[in-house]
Amino acid sequence: MNKINKSVQLGILTGVLVSCAGSDKPSTPNIIVILADDLGYGDLSVQGATEVNTPNIDKLANQGIRFTNAYATSATSTPSRYALMTGMYPWKNRDAKILPGDAPLIINPSQFTLPKMMQESGYVTGAIGKWHLGMGAGNVNWNDTIKPNANDIGFDYSNLIAATNDRVPTVFVENGLVVGLDINDPIFISYEKNFEGEPTALTNPEMMKIQWDHGHNQSVHNGIPRIGYQKGGKSAMWKDEDMADYFTGQVKDFITQNKNKPFFLYFGLHQPHVPRTPNQRFVGATNLGPRGDAIVEADWCVGELMAHLEKEGLLENTIVIFSSDNGPVLNDGYKDQAAELANKYDYKPAGNLRGGKYSLFDGGTHIPLFVYWKHKVQSKVSDALICQVDVLASIASLINYPLKGEFDSQNLLPLLLGKNDEGRKNLVIEANGKMAYREQDWVLIPPYSGPERNLTGNELGNLPSGGLFNLSKDQEQLINIKDVYADKFNSMQKTFLEIVGEFYNPETEEIELK
Repeated sequence: MNKINKSVQLGILTGVLVSCAGSDKPSTPNIIVILADDLGYGDLSVQGATEVNTPNIDKLANQGIRFTNAYATSATSTPSRYALMTGMYPWKNRDAKILPGDAPLIINPSQFTLPKMMQESGYVTGAIGKWHLGMGAGNVNWNDTIKPNANDIGFDYSNLIAATNDRVPTVFVENGLVVGLDINDPIFISYEKNFEGEPTALTNPEMMKIQWDHGHNQSVHNGIPRIGYQKGGKSAMWKDEDMADYFTGQVKDFITQNKNKPFFLYFGLHQPHVPRTPNQRFVGATNLGPRGDAIVEADWCVGELMAHLEKEGLLENTIVIFSSDNGPVLNDGYKDQAAELANKYDYKPAGNLRGGKYSLFDGGTHIPLFVYWKHKVQSKVSDALICQVDVLASIASLINYPLKGEFDSQNLLPLLLGKNDEGRKNLVIEANGKMAYREQDWVLIPPYSGPERNLTGNELGNLPSGGLFNLSKDQEQLINIKDVYADKFNSMQKTFLEIVGEFYNPETEEIELK
């Protein structure tokens, strides 16, 4: 036995030495997480989309592992990104909800995070693109270094959208500093009242090249009405049509600069979140208007990233995880014909799933998830239940990082690498302060009052008497079997309440710390 062990050890050591001698590349795999914004389960051609073609994203799915049963924790952006970064359910943090553009950073710098784990493991870390987790400590001074920022929670480099595409300030923030800011033209931001003399969508409609539908009628920048008021900072304002080129260029630069070290990169795509403003070369790429064209542009971004990895000789040493922050929405505040054209071409961005962004129904959190690692992960389709919150614990296992403390993240590394099909047994999802519970193929939606739909037209999943659905037999959640399977409904509700504990008050129907 000892002789065999020594032989194995010698073989491993020899392999490592040969590998190191023949290449300057790191022996630890690089890890890239690409997170699209408001991309639905049915928005990719690999998953049945007929009016958009996404060959680059499809390649990740077809040559890697395509998970058909993957979830975000949340049906909106901020909480789902919080879960990815922290490995914790977002409903355990009262601030993990859709944030205004001037919100403080909701991840405490003392909190353990995915990028901190990577830093401690010798990785160079970068965050580029969509963020929406807040910046600063409140009352942000955009004309000075913004602290805390993404660098304070584990990223060596960050270049991020200050808020969201549709919120002011319409600037990029690099390592806590607004990019291209002229100190003689400082930025001022308000989410309460406009600055005297500054035009808005209501006072100066002639400035708009994109029309607002609801909630986006304040400052107008680049011909687009936004949420919130901004004065100054003109030299720093982005041009929406060039955002994809800008961020993709930043991604390439980060990869090239760190190609001889192990790196962890978070790339937050801004597509197809509103306002949808693809570069002119993508306009007309689909029959679905700006939303469809923006998805094609996002696919281009992924293709450029993958081609650059190959150019730098990093493709076989890089794990790429692709997903979306939540389900799709068509009319999210702008008149861009997304809903009308989808109806015309019978296009279903959530596929056969019910609901979408903001919804407790499956379309709100059931999202695309693909894992690609050339020659290391074999092509496979998996129906196992998995959630983005599990990325942290799974990567910890991959890099042999000893996690300490309690996390909602589960170690599903064998599943992510295609070694087995053992996924989660259950999952709590949330949407706008309300929660639902999945257990195997069963989904419980507790009783909730409230409107059936919001201004976007998406169903919210408010069922006054509650709901029970079996997704293996009713993927579209059309048949509420709560009364037929009353015992199952009651037992799941009991388990759900045990899991959420102090964080949920059934009397007020809200997530709250009691």
